[in-house]
Amino acid sequence: MKMRIASLSALALCLTLAAIPLVAQTIYSNGPVNGNTDAWNFGDGYIVSDAFTVSGSPGGPPAARVGNELENVWLEPGDTLMSAELSITSGENSGTSYFDQTVNYTQSNCVMNNFGYDVCLESTTFNGPTLNNGTYWLNLQNAVVSNGGVAYWDENSGPSLASENDIGSIPSESFTLLGSSSTSTTTSVPEPSSIMLFGSGIFGLAGLLRRRLF
Repeated sequence: MKMRIASLSALALCLTLAAIPLVAQTIYSNGPVNGNTDAWNFGDGYIVSDAFTVSGSPGGPPAARVGNELENVWLEPGDTLMSAELSITSGENSGTSYFDQTVNYTQSNCVMNNFGYDVCLESTTFNGPTLNNGTYWLNLQNAVVSNGGVAYWDENSGPSLASENDIGSIPSESFTLLGSSSTSTTTSVPEPSSIMLFGSGIFGLAGLLRRRLF
C-alpha cells in the first residue's frame, strides 16, 4: 500500500511540473494527492468546499491573478470526468462570488489505487478573477461523468479548512492553484484571469449514490 501511495504522489508531482508553464507561480497548494484514503462526492447535489489563501509577492501589489490548476480524481475504470461547476467565493460556499462557471476537464495518466478505482490527473483552464490578499473558498459541484458515474474529490487532509454542504466540516482535499502576481491595483470587482485545478479526487460506486467513499 505504501508503494502504491508513493507511486501516485510521485506521478502527480511529475505531471504537475510538466503541465505548469514557466511563467506560472504557485498561488496555493493544499498538498499532494493521497489516492488511497477517502474522497468526497461533488455531484448528485453535494458541494465540496476547500479554503485557500492568496498572498502577493513581498514588496509587490497585494493581489494575485489565478492562472492554472490541476486535480486528481477517483473514477470507476473507464469513466471520464467531463465537466463540473467550479466557483470561488469569500465564504464557505457562500458570501461574495468571484467566479462561478461550468468548466470542462482534460483527463490523463490514470493509475489504479488499492481499491480498484482509477486516480486520474484532471486539468481545466478558464477566465477567473484577480484576487486581493486574503482567504477564499474553492467549491466544486454538479460533476458530469461519462457512463453516469459519480465524481469524488480526493481527500488528503492538507492544511485547508474544508466542508461538505450536507454535513459540515470534513478533512480537506488535494489541489493546487497556479497563476501570477497582479501588476495593477485590484478592486472588489473581479477581473478576467485563468485557472486550473489539481488534486480533485473522484470515486464512482455503480448503482449507489454516496457523499463519500468510506
